[in-house]
Amino acid sequence: MVLRYWYVIRSSWPRIAELIYWPLVQMLMWGLMQRHLAETTNYYAKAAGLLIGAVLLWDILVRGQLGFSVSFLEEIWSRNLGHLLMSPLRPWELVAALMLVSLIRLAIALVPVAVLAYLFFGFNLLVLGFAFAAFFANLMLTAWALGLVATGAVLRYGLGAEGFAWLVVFVLLPVACVYYPVATLPAWLQPVALALPPTHVFEGMRSLLAAQVFDAWSMVVALLLNAIYLSAGAMIFAQMLRSARANGTLVQLGE
Repeated sequence: MVLRYWYVIRSSWPRIAELIYWPLVQMLMWGLMQRHLAETTNYYAKAAGLLIGAVLLWDILVRGQLGFSVSFLEEIWSRNLGHLLMSPLRPWELVAALMLVSLIRLAIALVPVAVLAYLFFGFNLLVLGFAFAAFFANLMLTAWALGLVATGAVLRYGLGAEGFAWLVVFVLLPVACVYYPVATLPAWLQPVALALPPTHVFEGMRSLLAAQVFDAWSMVVALLLNAIYLSAGAMIFAQMLRSARANGTLVQLGE
């Protein structure tokens, strides 16, 4: 399955260009904003890379979720999903393949953009060291949890729920505190933000870049939250798949 998805990506330059284009545009836009703020704002001057780092980490979450969901949607668009799920392929094998393909898509998008971020703005994502591995792992787990919920919704409601698969990750943007601290939110909304794993990642990134302090405990909290959400996502996906099989809707998807 992974090779199959890889051949589809490799054979299409427009697909590869699309994977790189939006992360590149965001990195350039926010990188230039970062440069302007660094010249006019003491906080950003002291903590260079806050905005660029936030953009790159946010793209890990977005591309991770879209890489999972779009690969699944492509099976529906090609009217192949029913054949796959009626074959000896087990559901967990399909999910594992979608996870691996999301990593491949992410690598295609992130590596060149991270290199250009270093060349244009002197920001090296790898300077985060071990913390980057913790950030990356937690963001990918969240991305996969969202991907499972999104694909489960498509299984249950058909292509009428396709928009949900494209937009679900962006629902988190206002409360995940990507570009600002949790303290910026209204007091009643802060517990909601802290219940999301990405919030702990972005808070950890700001703490590391601004104060050179890595909060390992917040990464543990994010990991525990991810375990809950990923388990819930897997159960939702499994239930929606059983429902689709029982109702005979698998072969109707994409028609």
